[in-house]
Amino acid sequence: MIDNITYLFKDYTLKTVILGCVILGITSGILGTFAVLRKQSLLGDAISHSALPGIVIAFLLTGSRSPVILLTGALFAGWFSSLCMMLIVRYTKIKYDGALAIILSVFFGFGMVMLSIVQKLPNSRQAGLNKFLFGQAATLLREDIFTMGILAAVSLLITFALWKEFKLLSFNSEFGNIVGFPMKKLDLLLTCLIVISIVVGLQTVGVVLMSAMLIAPAAASRQWTDRLEIMAVLGGLFGALSGITGAIISSSTSKMPTGPLIVLVSFIIFLFSLLFAPKRGILKKLYYTYNNNLKIKQDIILTNLYHSETKNIDSIIQNELWVFDKKLIKIIKKMEQANLLKRHDQSLELTLTGLKRVKHILLVGDSYE
Repeated sequence: MIDNITYLFKDYTLKTVILGCVILGITSGILGTFAVLRKQSLLGDAISHSALPGIVIAFLLTGSRSPVILLTGALFAGWFSSLCMMLIVRYTKIKYDGALAIILSVFFGFGMVMLSIVQKLPNSRQAGLNKFLFGQAATLLREDIFTMGILAAVSLLITFALWKEFKLLSFNSEFGNIVGFPMKKLDLLLTCLIVISIVVGLQTVGVVLMSAMLIAPAAASRQWTDRLEIMAVLGGLFGALSGITGAIISSSTSKMPTGPLIVLVSFIIFLFSLLFAPKRGILKKLYYTYNNNLKIKQDIILTNLYHSETKNIDSIIQNELWVFDKKLIKIIKKMEQANLLKRHDQSLELTLTGLKRVKHILLVGDSYE
């Protein structure tokens, strides 16, 4: 197994693909953090689909399939679509989700029409344009990596330079307006940076799946922390890990597309985070819920036993006041193990620990997380 992985990493094509996937993962993971926090998860979907007509128009105008030209067209189309969304929300009564749906469908439909027209041209220069639909990471060249690296570096440098401003925009834009920050311009700039991060990944995962790469790593990192800085770092790491893992699996398995595999790996990371993260994980919440419910039931038993005239187990269970759980016997056994109760034949008695707990409940109450 190790020998196979070592052999794969000696492959120049695989190293090129992995480098491109890492650039995509880091960029989309960090900038996707702001999209998740600002509840703009569908923004990536709309912009990525809107980039398609820009790619086709750039090819029609120049006749070139150079990644610089095609991605520049995608960049302008994505930026124009985001600007249209902002104008629709600002000057009409259409809500943000409605504007996203309109822009996504119109731009993507226009792009598909243009792509169909280009495919019918009587030459072969248009071959390969449809790879932007679903991505084709295996065809990445050094020129593509260079272009992706420049775009990613520019977007990340601007993001780090305006980190505090973007942080303020994400959490308290009203306060930013009060103190004099140009929040609308910052909003537009951050949207442009998200457009760049989407353009970076078009050749790798395509316009259809790019929104998943923008959101999944950031959503996964959100489960592990409450700090923006750590969330952004984890988002970049999760994105890079998804890219590397997807590229390796694709290279070691015949006829397995790289882009969809990268998205699947990112989803697995998200699912793992959703279940096992120590702060927001579902299993941790279920564990706390179970413990709190158990504690509440134990406190009810202790207080009622403290005030009850009879301590007989059978009479306690038969009493309607106590019939709140079919597993009452198991709860009593756990309370015995915790030294809250002790049993004398068929009677129950509060221990010193149980008595202290009851007095604490009666005097100051209790809180449950």
